Amino acid sequence: MANQIGDFFKSFPDKEQAKKDIAEHLKRFWAKSMRQQILEHVNKKNGAGLEDIVRDAIKEHID
Repeated sequence: MANQIGDFFKSFPDKEQAKKDIAEHLKRFWAKSMRQQILEHVNKKNGAGLEDIVRDAIKEHID
């Protein structure tokens, strides 16, 4: 699901804003437990299976 969100935003010309928008979407629409799980996945497995823009959005903007 995170990659589908990333697919939408990765076409945006401003990549930094796209990463912020991905993170904002996750913060608004994903339960805290879901965000914690994906953050843990990024931290432990470097986001294996995630699009680069999604992984970077999570690393940079999700806590």
